[in-house]
Amino acid sequence: MKNTISLIAAILLSVTIMAAKPCYQHMTQKEANALAATAAFDMPKVKVPVFSKATYNVKDYGADPTGQKLATAAIQKAIDECHAKGGGTVVIPAGLYTTGPIALKSNVRLYTERNSFIMFTHDLSQYQIYDTWFEGIPTKRCTSPISAFNQTNIAITGYGVFNGNGDWWRPVKKSKMAETQWKKHIKEKGGLVVNNIWYPDEASVYAQTLCEDQNVPVVTNSSDWERIKSFLRPVMLHFVGCKNILLEGVTFENSPAWNLHPMLCENLILSDLNVRNPWYSQNGDGVDVESCKNVLIQRCQFDVGDDAICMKSGKNKPGRDRAVPTENVVVDQCVVYHGHGGFVVGSEMSGGIKNVQVTNNLYIGTDVGLRFKSTRGRGGVVENIYIYNVQMCNIPNEALLFDLFYGGKGAGEETEEELAARMNAEAPAASEETPQFKNIHIENCTASNVKRCMYFNGLPEMKIQNVYLKDIRMQGAEGALLRQTDGLTVENVTIIPTKGEKFVLAPTVTNVKGL
Repeated sequence: MKNTISLIAAILLSVTIMAAKPCYQHMTQKEANALAATAAFDMPKVKVPVFSKATYNVKDYGADPTGQKLATAAIQKAIDECHAKGGGTVVIPAGLYTTGPIALKSNVRLYTERNSFIMFTHDLSQYQIYDTWFEGIPTKRCTSPISAFNQTNIAITGYGVFNGNGDWWRPVKKSKMAETQWKKHIKEKGGLVVNNIWYPDEASVYAQTLCEDQNVPVVTNSSDWERIKSFLRPVMLHFVGCKNILLEGVTFENSPAWNLHPMLCENLILSDLNVRNPWYSQNGDGVDVESCKNVLIQRCQFDVGDDAICMKSGKNKPGRDRAVPTENVVVDQCVVYHGHGGFVVGSEMSGGIKNVQVTNNLYIGTDVGLRFKSTRGRGGVVENIYIYNVQMCNIPNEALLFDLFYGGKGAGEETEEELAARMNAEAPAASEETPQFKNIHIENCTASNVKRCMYFNGLPEMKIQNVYLKDIRMQGAEGALLRQTDGLTVENVTIIPTKGEKFVLAPTVTNVKGL
């Protein structure tokens, strides 16, 4: 009897110890392999990072869990020592930590316990200006709150929240806020209002005048970089040239510019993330995968101010010169709420995008559901895109959009006159500057309560090519308007418009099957 009681006690103690032991990572190689195997193309296995059992608690290095003192040095010291000693896990316990930028290093997993909150300071002195890329071209920006350059075997996992304090950085349009919210923002943040846009300071207003295309200023006087520092808002997480990466479980929110920006990376896994930005946030993208290969994105939720899940590969000549496509990507079981697009390709796709599969996604209230965009000057080829089982509802613009006359504004923000001016311009001959979109398969998708079910608007010098639509049901105010498309196959597609025709095909649509 005593032996039985002792055995039961030992088992209970073992279970208690096991329950108390933190699980630093859930993603396994078996799970990653299974997800990669679902791809409709030859998808390589994506290596899951593995770490030493050694642990380093940031509180042991002096990190203040009350948020009263900057924890930058303590967190970075823990990461540096973990890296120097062969790797392991750096633990951020429950608490509030205020910090400046931190850099992840090879063989280090940053693990955040439940109820841990990491707030990045908006003190500009903590952010250095450095040479980087933004919006697809080389430029200068402030150091990202979280960065890694040419590192291998890195991860951020756990349950904590990383907040980029982006409201102090981002310009805000008055039209995107309620009146009381607008007044509160100005009162709390100060800054300047010019043409109904709030800016953090005069330097930011000046910097905007230097931008000829989107948000990258053209600076001829090197001293101007420091002057416009407040305008050089960084992406929240910037990993460049890294391999074997895992982001799992945590929340990334309130980024100064884009939220997650892996670039030139290989073997990247995003799993069970919560990615959030205010819906009014300028350039508040969720994740921008740029010139990366072998990527898995699963069970993530996005509620952001710009494109949610976006594939990119550089812009115009700099992107073509880099010539590194985004390829071999699987996106599965993701949910998107606010966002300019649920799943998006472009508009910076000059290095090419190929072999991408999107499955079992849900888009609720995104400006556009599936959004493909580019414009003349980009070049690049987008091909072999496979989209299955995507549900969309309450979409204020198109459920499916191909826009090869993209003008830089969000869906629905551009006037008909602005679009007409570009469309009516004389078409140039096709060249290396002409973007191509071809071989796109979309199956078993539904959309309800949308403004327009589909809009295809290719270039006359390079039509959208070989789009295959099967088992699709869409209901909206308007049906499908198709222009400049060559090679469209339609099988079991139901369009239910409130008014007008189900399908309107311009004379520039050729080689249609199934209608």
